[in-house]
Amino acid sequence: MRLEKRALIVPLLSSVIANVGIVLAQNATVNVDACPGYNATNVSNIRNGLKADLVLAGKACNVYGKDYERLSLTLTYETDNRIHLKITDPSNSRYEVPESVFPRPKSWDGNRDSPNINFRYTKSPFSFAITRKSTNEVLFNTTGYPLVFEPQYLRVKTSLPTNANIYGLGEHSNSFRLPPENTVRTLWNRDGGIPNGTNLYSDHPVYFEHRTTGTHGVFLLNSNGMDVKLQTANSGTTLEYNVIGGILDFYFLAGPSPVDVARQYAAVAGLPAEIPYWGLGLHQCRYGYQNYYEVAQVVANYSAANIPLETMWTDIDYMYERLVFTNDPQYFPLSRMREIVSDLHARGQQYIVMVDPAVGVRPGISKAYDRGQALGVWMKNPDGSNFQGIVWPGVTVWPDWFNPKTPAYWANEFQLFFNPQNGIDIDGVWIDMNEPSSFCTYPCANPSAEAISQTMPPSRTSPPPASTLSLPIGTSIPSLGSNLLKRDSMYTNVLNPPYTINNAGGNLSDRTAFTNVVHSNGLIEYDTHNLYGTMMSSTTRDAMAKRRPGLRTFVITRSTFAGAGAKVGKWLGDNMSTWEDYRNSIAGMLGFASLFQVPEVGSDVCGFGANTTETLCARWATLGAFNPFYRNHNVDTSISQEFYRWPTVAQAARNAIDMRYRLLDYFYTALHQAHLDGTPVLQPLWFQYPKDTNTYGIDLQFLFGESILVSPVTQENVTSVSVYFPDDVFYDFKSYAVTNGAGATVDLSNIDYTEIPVHIRGGVVLPLRVSSAYTTKQLRKKDFELVVAPDRSGKASGSLYIDDGVSITQAKTYTARYIYSGKQLKVSTKGSFDVGGLKYRTVKVLGVESAPSSVWLNGHMLASSAIAYNSTSHSVAVNVTQPLTSSFTLKWT
Repeated sequence: MRLEKRALIVPLLSSVIANVGIVLAQNATVNVDACPGYNATNVSNIRNGLKADLVLAGKACNVYGKDYERLSLTLTYETDNRIHLKITDPSNSRYEVPESVFPRPKSWDGNRDSPNINFRYTKSPFSFAITRKSTNEVLFNTTGYPLVFEPQYLRVKTSLPTNANIYGLGEHSNSFRLPPENTVRTLWNRDGGIPNGTNLYSDHPVYFEHRTTGTHGVFLLNSNGMDVKLQTANSGTTLEYNVIGGILDFYFLAGPSPVDVARQYAAVAGLPAEIPYWGLGLHQCRYGYQNYYEVAQVVANYSAANIPLETMWTDIDYMYERLVFTNDPQYFPLSRMREIVSDLHARGQQYIVMVDPAVGVRPGISKAYDRGQALGVWMKNPDGSNFQGIVWPGVTVWPDWFNPKTPAYWANEFQLFFNPQNGIDIDGVWIDMNEPSSFCTYPCANPSAEAISQTMPPSRTSPPPASTLSLPIGTSIPSLGSNLLKRDSMYTNVLNPPYTINNAGGNLSDRTAFTNVVHSNGLIEYDTHNLYGTMMSSTTRDAMAKRRPGLRTFVITRSTFAGAGAKVGKWLGDNMSTWEDYRNSIAGMLGFASLFQVPEVGSDVCGFGANTTETLCARWATLGAFNPFYRNHNVDTSISQEFYRWPTVAQAARNAIDMRYRLLDYFYTALHQAHLDGTPVLQPLWFQYPKDTNTYGIDLQFLFGESILVSPVTQENVTSVSVYFPDDVFYDFKSYAVTNGAGATVDLSNIDYTEIPVHIRGGVVLPLRVSSAYTTKQLRKKDFELVVAPDRSGKASGSLYIDDGVSITQAKTYTARYIYSGKQLKVSTKGSFDVGGLKYRTVKVLGVESAPSSVWLNGHMLASSAIAYNSTSHSVAVNVTQPLTSSFTLKWT
């Protein structure tokens, strides 16, 4: 969505209220809790589980359609920590999320005799509970809440503890901990900005529930629209699924720790993809760069301001009349674009452009349209004609990702337009508008007329530049210090289903693909709508991989479904330059990085819509440096906001990037671990302090990796912030000053607009680059220092992982393990990756009350000149100058 569409938000929000009224009116006619439910019959054991028939237990409610009289239940203990429960119609094939989109996890050697969670059930009326073996706690319990299963309405309801701690069910801009009182989380992907309390761009039907006794997770593998309702009444707190299609396909995850649940969910949804090392650098974009020279000038301006810039981006401005796979020959001539890319590559920098899914219906002008039309790869109306809508080029069609010809078509378009020899040699790609988004208002009876009324495509507002201008970039850079099912005939009305979910966009087909659109395999958009963005992501990732075989791809998308992180990263969409959206961005990225297994995530730094301010942009530049994905981006109708526009912002960016880049290998190591086992790269405080109830609602502080506490200033025009320090020891990242946390809030003051409070959590050994650099290519040539931050027992540990930063399969790697205990640091290294002449320059030990009397390196006493004690910060720095490949021991007394 672009800013021009912002005016739609007000009427859309009013439709939310209207929809709520519809739902209430529908539910008011029948008390669903009084429906008969089902009885379990023919219960029999199967390998690691059971199966049963569910038979309607009384007179049908038929609340939103005809109740199924008989259902089939299958229960499998897939691992000791995962239960899989599936309920469907045994007589007719109902839609399920295709295996090709969401590969099912393998069933490991779960043992029904010793699982960590158990399935218990009552036959009549049927209900079930999931319990934790170690505590006998009930984690999920449908007792008293009958199952309802109708063609277009599925309902499951569970009781929850009072004031339950529920997280997830995204995408949303609510608080990270969802309020348990009357919260409705609607899952139906839409282009609508990021207003609080509504459904946004992505669908992740998973939640974590945390208690002082442990954490568990619940994942419903269903891509249909749904409302998930958290309600608190006199009878207690409940969570209720109201789903408008598909089947009930639950995965229950045992935990018991929050990180355990995250790893267990990764085993189901897929482990996150590894990104190229350069993807962690600073990215710059703007919707509204008018021509090639303006793009080049921005690159030059970052150099002049001495602000490290890793990757330059271009929005749809580069396209000819907004047609995908084209460039405007006057404003963005191919020869000059290739020159820009060549200059960036010579400087060790990268280039990314946007690619939208909508293809303009411009025969003879859009070759991408002509080729796709010849292949027949577009989504279809029920009568077999091409489904059409409106996006930036005017009237458009959309690729059908289920069509077996589409992947080759899409890869060919990438190969032709982004060809390194004669095209724009991009390093990554940005995909947008893939909910899919359309500007056409339902029923969109005449797309051509509506496109004309909306002036699509928009006209250029400035004259083209001379094609012979000398580019200001230069080549030098500053030195810094399964089988698919057919369409379900049981659906009676897919355009206006009997149960109306709380979609903030109103009608399910409004400003998107109609729900009766048919895919080449017979599936309909009613079932698969929420998969469109993730399918585009996967196909685009594959197209990029074919351009550069063997290299990691870098794809950033807007719309996602569960499992998307296995292929791509995600930005949080069209936010506003407001302090509220600045604050909300933290919970947003925690949702994706901590819960949904999409670690490469971030918001538009300084805000996308409206005008930022110098102080907001300065604060956001520092916060953004601790987003996994760090990009400054905004819209053409707002003021320019590149970091160099204000002195305060420029200095804030320099300071923040210095910290980020010195920490980059620590974070890259965390990303590698996430790829191996799903350990989250960002964590809310309760992940590391699960018994501290004060942390459960904190979403304005977070952990970058497991050991860096980030506590940004979150209010306008203030230089102080209240920081919660759990009962643990922390060290200021810059000064090394010690804070002994007591499970209380501490007020930090005099925080300059160019700074952000960052603390090291006790118990870690941090591998830091000795200094920052202008590009990540330069950074990889910088030596390391080790910062030892002991916990209260005097112990610490850490690790470092290094590879070539770009290859999917690594022939050689380097790893190091650091163990500190009893005033002794042991460094163990292994691997054959060539790290060149890199060294460990120094070891810094924090929290040292007095100067050491002696220090030994590998059994040899060091000269006093190699040791420096700081009595103010209570830290000692030791010059070790050891090759990065060496294992060594440092001991002091």
